[in-house]
Amino acid sequence: MGVLVGAVLLIAFGLVAWFTPLLSVRTVDVEGLAAVPEEQVLQALQVPDGLSMLRLDTDAMAEQVSQLPKVRSVRVQRVFPSTVRVTVAERTPVLYFDSPDGAHLLDCDSVEFAIEPPAPGVPKLVTDHPGGTDAVTKAAVAVMAAIPIPLRDQVGVGAVVARSVSDIALELRDGRTVLWGGTVDSARKAAVVGPLLSQPGKVFDVSSPNLVTVK
Repeated sequence: MGVLVGAVLLIAFGLVAWFTPLLSVRTVDVEGLAAVPEEQVLQALQVPDGLSMLRLDTDAMAEQVSQLPKVRSVRVQRVFPSTVRVTVAERTPVLYFDSPDGAHLLDCDSVEFAIEPPAPGVPKLVTDHPGGTDAVTKAAVAVMAAIPIPLRDQVGVGAVVARSVSDIALELRDGRTVLWGGTVDSARKAAVVGPLLSQPGKVFDVSSPNLVTVK
């Protein structure tokens, strides 16, 4: 009898929690924002007023937020009794290219996610047909992902000149040039370029990492 009563009470509580505002959302916590306004995220979430936490479709809510151009990924979680936690990973620019309508920002997935002035330090992409679907653009983005952090952050890449998928050069902010070539053997190129840049010269060719040259 005790087990039966417990089961009935459990079912009753479940029905109350499912159909009434007892476990409705009272707080939305958004984490990971820098460039995306929180108001945009809240508007995209469209949290139903008074709906039970148990009835929230967190996958659908995450999909809605992911449609914001500057959002790369998002996770929506229930935190009982009454909080929805939203964790956002924003897109960050690795390159930009100039266009008549402004500077187009590209992230590490070669996605054009904004037309706005780039932040200081974002290298410019120079190529004939820049764009997120362009093979040469994708190759340039892949090279940016492969270059060592000291080269990217300390020396600084001012521009990436991509004439083809196999002819990519890095113009450093101090006036030197690194001839990278294509994306093949990028790990080996990344290993040799640092020591090579310690030598005097203007042009550092690592396109064939087993036979590097300095001019």
